[in-house]
Amino acid sequence: MKARRLNTVQEYYFSKKLRAVAAMVAEGKPVINMGIGSPDLPAHPRVVAALKDSFDYPKVHQYQSYQGLPELRQAIANFYRKYYQYTADPTSEILPLMGSKEGIMHISMAFLNPGDKALIPNPGYPTYQSVTRLVEAEPLFYDLKAENQWQPDMEALYHMDLTDVKLMWVNYPHMPTGANAQKDTFQKLISWAKEKDILLVNDNPYSFVLTDQPQSMMTVSGAREVGMELNSLSKSFNMAGWRVGMVLGNKENINAVLNVKSNMDSGMFYGIQQGAIVALQTQESWFKKLNDTYVQRRKLIFELASLLNTDFDTQSSGLFVWAKMKDFSKSSVSYVEEILQNYHIFIAPGSIFGSQGEGYIRFSLCLEEVQIRKAIERIIKG
Repeated sequence: MKARRLNTVQEYYFSKKLRAVAAMVAEGKPVINMGIGSPDLPAHPRVVAALKDSFDYPKVHQYQSYQGLPELRQAIANFYRKYYQYTADPTSEILPLMGSKEGIMHISMAFLNPGDKALIPNPGYPTYQSVTRLVEAEPLFYDLKAENQWQPDMEALYHMDLTDVKLMWVNYPHMPTGANAQKDTFQKLISWAKEKDILLVNDNPYSFVLTDQPQSMMTVSGAREVGMELNSLSKSFNMAGWRVGMVLGNKENINAVLNVKSNMDSGMFYGIQQGAIVALQTQESWFKKLNDTYVQRRKLIFELASLLNTDFDTQSSGLFVWAKMKDFSKSSVSYVEEILQNYHIFIAPGSIFGSQGEGYIRFSLCLEEVQIRKAIERIIKG
């Protein structure tokens, strides 16, 4: 008999929906998938070469350190110093992860007991809620709204009943809306978290995608004391399938996460770590080239979004375009299903990201321009 905790969660929306999309493709229906943010562009050739070269290392097939290679932790420290102007001790304040998604689970297991509560953004990444439930804690949602530029409402947070709240998930640049943190957002949250004795965790995988200046919560005064930050190579380096991420924080908090992680895996594959080291040393021109591609794709997505009778923010960041429906007679799920059946285009409904996402749809930039143009043609032809 399955564990009771599984009754608190459902299969991930995209896991279920992509099976339906695959079935349509198998039936000969050419579905264009704009639903998920899995980068379609390749990793840097030097990164791939580093992976291949790693097989010449005599101990490549053996277990690796739970903390990752010292060289990888140093590369992460150098990367944060160069791009975020944040200095972290690679021996005690950085922990490599097999993707930042596993970090959400590790952090939750390290800091939440059954019955505790976690503050989760609405709209926000669904995994925050599902992991909270899986560790038998309780999600407590805080609303993000367009009229507040998708920033936390600090007055509302101060008036919330925070009994048993142990941590708060923050995600800027924000998924799914693409909003960046305003200048004082992190400072206000850090002051609030210190006052309320709450661990503040920023999930930061999109900071190099369509942004002018990469942001890190850790650069703000007081962040090391009350906060942690997750980051990832998935989006910025086209390495989603490699599963490489990291968490930064003070020594005590990193050790707590390590206590969980070291009991759940036996270290990251040596070759992947070598590839990650090379990726983190990539020159700034890499990000410019990447963003030049996404800028062109986003222009076409804006054209498509307009044809589908939606409004959108032309200054958003990240791998998605978050678009507001003008027709309020339909739910986002029904509208997306209508588009899928009529035009064979799959777009994510905003409601899967929370109640504040109802009335919105989300387009991915992770497909070639030719595919986006085909989608536009289908809508125009009707």
